[in-house]
Amino acid sequence: MNMRSFWWLALAFTLTWIWLEWMQFTAQKEQQTLQTSTAQEVPVANNAVPQTTSNASAVPTANMGGVSNDAVPVLQEGIASVQRVRVITDQLDLVIDAQGGDIRDAKLLTYMATEDHSKPFHLMNDAGPLVYMAQNGLATQPSAKLPAPTHKDIWQVKQAEYVMTGDTLEVPMTWERDGVKVTKTYKFTKGKHLIDVVYKVENNATENWAGSLYSQLVRNAYNPEESWMMYTYTGPVLYDGNAEEKYVKHSFDDLNTSPVTGKAVTGGWAAMIQQYFLTAIVPDQGAQNNYFAKPVGEGRYAVGVVEPLVTIPAGQSAEIASQLYIGPELQDVLADIAPGLELTIDYGVLTFLAEPLFWILDTIHEYVGNWGVAIIILTILIKLVFYKLSETSYRSMARLRKFQPKLQQLKENYGDDKVIFQQKMMKLYKEEKINPLGGCLPILIQMPVFIALYWVLLYSVEMRQAPFMLWIQDLSAMDPYFILPVLMGITMFIQQKLNPSAMMDEMQQKVFKLLPFIFTFFFLWFPAGLVLYWLVNNILSVGQQYYITKKIEAGEDSK
Repeated sequence: MNMRSFWWLALAFTLTWIWLEWMQFTAQKEQQTLQTSTAQEVPVANNAVPQTTSNASAVPTANMGGVSNDAVPVLQEGIASVQRVRVITDQLDLVIDAQGGDIRDAKLLTYMATEDHSKPFHLMNDAGPLVYMAQNGLATQPSAKLPAPTHKDIWQVKQAEYVMTGDTLEVPMTWERDGVKVTKTYKFTKGKHLIDVVYKVENNATENWAGSLYSQLVRNAYNPEESWMMYTYTGPVLYDGNAEEKYVKHSFDDLNTSPVTGKAVTGGWAAMIQQYFLTAIVPDQGAQNNYFAKPVGEGRYAVGVVEPLVTIPAGQSAEIASQLYIGPELQDVLADIAPGLELTIDYGVLTFLAEPLFWILDTIHEYVGNWGVAIIILTILIKLVFYKLSETSYRSMARLRKFQPKLQQLKENYGDDKVIFQQKMMKLYKEEKINPLGGCLPILIQMPVFIALYWVLLYSVEMRQAPFMLWIQDLSAMDPYFILPVLMGITMFIQQKLNPSAMMDEMQQKVFKLLPFIFTFFFLWFPAGLVLYWLVNNILSVGQQYYITKKIEAGEDSK
């Protein structure tokens, strides 16, 4: 390790990080199928809805331990549609289709669209190119004589629109056949994105009814929110609280070759996640559930759960329930719904650092009321925590800078003989008490914190469309006028001037001078919140390094 420790380490780290991000993006980017759905969007207010033919095939069956997830029916030839029912709460604007009672469309009323902030964010849709919906139904045993409604059956709905006027809203729909009556009810609560899905089965037949509740999230790989610069995972995840690897992503590509079938879990949950938002199925946390994730044809994939078999004697009734979450990735909210659900806010291997950093950031925001200001204060606090480490690094750099003339002289005298040059250089280090490693180790120690904060700012939905000041009205979007990236590049250029360059050859110096421009170019498309953090950190670093450098050059620092 030599005198270039600080900047070359920072360069190596950052370029490696950018390279890894790019490789991950290109390796996992899906080959997206932009097929047009055969489903037709029907105006909710129109009660004269045209009937379409269901793709119903064999009714799914159950085995002795519950329903086989392989038997869960899937739509293979387009998406049938009959009557559309609109549901409006204070948080959600949904469309439920009487074909299967599926949730086919979902808008989040308190989160605005990325491009047009006057419209709510459109998370789910079945009209294409994005196909993304929530399905559920009941499946019976292979030998069952009594039927059960799957997501291919048609439900009866009394209204074309339901609007929340109180603290709760219920949307019931009914199905009846061969003495079995089933009422499926979606229950909504004011202020929440969590939906209760309740099946009431009334067995009016003369023999026992047996069946299992299954739920699945179906979508294709198309992601309109995907960024070409910054890869974030979109796809299925499964959670098993008892497994060594509790939280597992099953990418769309992986499912093509390694589908998940019959994964028995006590509790657990299944979800489809993307940056900032998710849908999740949360079954009974005390039951033994069977999870699956697999391709279902037409470029679509399903992730879901089959719950335990329920038997209802003749003449009796019972309720079978599950929960469905459609909304933002909010840590405190998700943690209260099910164990581990907050892990869908994917901070990676540095979650143990990222979560407390977010807690501090969130606490600061509660007092200042501005996420941009909160980022600045958190950056200052982190800088204070690592002040002594940074001081050690900058002192080492300043001493190397102070003795640059001597190092340059050594280079001119012995540059052709690398062995002698290294010996003379090490002798100078020893005489002047210069530690060439002193600039590296403090930075290495700080890197995990910097990376964790990067993930916090990238994945926290609180940053999405959060205004800072003046022209920055969305900390999750790029600076529209590129002012922050340019300022960041300027601070990088200034800090570069404070670092020694005598050890570099001519080519290295030329590359070194280009770095501020290269980094500025990359940061042009970074979210403003991330650029704000790097800018503030650079300003603080320049101030600290300038102060220490001037003290050492003036002979005031004897350490």
